[in-house]
Amino acid sequence: MGRMYGDDVLAGDWRRRRVVPEVPAEADLVVEDADSGFCGAVVGFESGAVVLEDRHGRRRNFPLLPAAFLLDGKPVTLRRPAPSAAPAPRRRTASGSVAVAGVPARVAQASRIWVEGVHDAALVERIWGDDLRIEGVVVEPLDGIDALASRVREFGPGPGRRLGVLVDHLVPGSKESRIVAAVTSPDVLVTGHPYVDVWQAVKPSALGIRAWPVVPPGRPWKEGVCAALGVAEPAEMWRRILARVDSFHDVETPLINAMERLIDFVTVPSGP
Repeated sequence: MGRMYGDDVLAGDWRRRRVVPEVPAEADLVVEDADSGFCGAVVGFESGAVVLEDRHGRRRNFPLLPAAFLLDGKPVTLRRPAPSAAPAPRRRTASGSVAVAGVPARVAQASRIWVEGVHDAALVERIWGDDLRIEGVVVEPLDGIDALASRVREFGPGPGRRLGVLVDHLVPGSKESRIVAAVTSPDVLVTGHPYVDVWQAVKPSALGIRAWPVVPPGRPWKEGVCAALGVAEPAEMWRRILARVDSFHDVETPLINAMERLIDFVTVPSGP
């Protein structure tokens, strides 16, 4: 009779033949080793084995064999979970701020930032353009600051209509410092950097030179730089400079500090 039905159906390792579900061995999953009865939470993997830790803090390693564990009293096959995708790094703007995805440029606000010329405006746009568009702040070139006080009066600054001004060569005793001293409105912030021209606020290393050339007093600075570096004209030199600026890392700290102060000043919400 035994031969009629073949081998004993209970013989052999029945757990290895039964189709059991596969379960990812996620951290803190509590299972029991079917052979030893050791029960613990998954705390890691070593040499292809899962590491379980029981409630007393004891750890043991178990091979990931088919149907080798019990989950809620039922046989399961543990497998290593698929590696989780690393979170995408936060994208940064050229100024170093966290980029805000999917946010359109804000409608231009009444507040403004003025800079001395078109080169200043282009450099500010290259580094802080994304931030300024989010804030709705327009940057306007002045073509010099000789008439700054009258221009400020025409602008009519006030709460909710603030003005920030970036000035080149703003050092004690300079012509620029005397012009700036005439602007006293609490809704205007004038700040700047110590460099003769905004070109000089770009780090020499960004251009592949050791230092900016020293231009003798009395000679136009830009023309003197071009002559020293073997560039035909300032327009060509400026194209080379701007092409080498990718982020705030490429400009000097005084310019960065000045621009951050101006942006903070003109974007302060107006009071009630």
